Amino acid sequence: MPENDRLRGSRTLGALLGVHAGDSLGATLEFQSYSEIKARYHNGLRDIVGGGMFDWPAGNATDDTDLTYAVLLAYQDRADAASHSSSNAKEEFDVVVSAAEWSLKWLNGDWPGRKKGRSPVDIGGATMKGLNRYEQSRDVRTCGAGPGNAGNGSLMRCIPTALFTKSREERIAESMAISAFTHNDKRCTVACAAYNEIVAALLEGKTPTEAVAIGLEVAESLNYPFVQESIKRGMGWSIAKFVSEGPGKELPDATSGFVLQSLSIAIAAVLDTRSLEDVLVDVVRLGGDTDTNGAIAGGLLGARDGVGAIPERWVEMLQFKDEFTTICNKLTEGE
Repeated sequence: MPENDRLRGSRTLGALLGVHAGDSLGATLEFQSYSEIKARYHNGLRDIVGGGMFDWPAGNATDDTDLTYAVLLAYQDRADAASHSSSNAKEEFDVVVSAAEWSLKWLNGDWPGRKKGRSPVDIGGATMKGLNRYEQSRDVRTCGAGPGNAGNGSLMRCIPTALFTKSREERIAESMAISAFTHNDKRCTVACAAYNEIVAALLEGKTPTEAVAIGLEVAESLNYPFVQESIKRGMGWSIAKFVSEGPGKELPDATSGFVLQSLSIAIAAVLDTRSLEDVLVDVVRLGGDTDTNGAIAGGLLGARDGVGAIPERWVEMLQFKDEFTTICNKLTEGE
C-alpha cells in the first residue's frame, strides 16, 4: 500500500476511534465540575473505567458514539447501493435520509448492545425533538428542532461525512443537512461544515494550523461570523493552561453543551502539540459535558495523529472498535 494511502487510512480510523475513546473516557466525569475532578483525579482520569452519572460499563458508547455510528452506517449503505446498482446510484441514494433512519432506530431501541425496544439512557433535547418530528413527517428537511437549539448534539456525530465524502462542496452540503434533521440552528450546521473540513484537511496531511485555517475559511464562505469567532477563540486558548490555572473567565467551572463552546475546545485541542492521550485527558478534566467534548476533540486528534496514537489500553475497551474498524476498512478500500 502506498505510504499516503496508509497514512490516510490510519487517520480515518483514528478519527472514528478518537470520537469513541474521547466519549468513553469522558463518560465517567460527565456533569462533574472542574473543581470536583481536580480534587479526585490530580493527574486527570487516564483510563476508561465507566461509571459516571449513568453508570456506564467501561468502554460503552454513549449517545455521542452511537449517533456517530448511525451516520457511519448511512455511508456504508451509500457505498453498498453504489456497488450493487447503476453507476449513478450514489447520486440517487440520500445519505441524509439514511442517517436519520439509523438515528431513529437508535432512538426506538433497535440498536446493538441494547435490549430490543429499550430507549437510550441519555439523549439531548434537540435530538429527541428532531427525531420525533422526523418519525412523524419523514421529511429530513423540515424536522429540525429549530432556531435557538444550539447544543453540540450534531457536531458530536458529524465526522463520517468528512471521512467518506470526497469533494468539499458535497461535504459541506451533507454536513449541514445531517446536522439539520435535529439541529438546524445555523450555529450547528455551519459548525459541522467547518469541523468536517478541518478533519478532511488533516486526512490529506495538512498541519493542524493549516487545517484550522481551512475550517475558518469555510465558516467565512458560509458568511456566519459566530462560527468564525468560535474558531478564532479556540485558536487563542490553551487546554493545558485551563487545567493548570483553572478555566477562569473563558470557561465556566463546568463546560456546557453549547455547540460553539465545544467547537472552540476542539480547535484548542487539535492545535495542542502534546500527545493525543495528554490532550484528551485534559479536555475531559475541564468538567461539564465531558463525554461530548471528549468525542469532538477526539475526532480531530485521531485525524491528526492516526489510530496508533490512541492508547491501546483505551482501544481494547471500546464497545464498537471492531465494527468501526470493519466499516472503515471496507469504505476506504472501496475509494
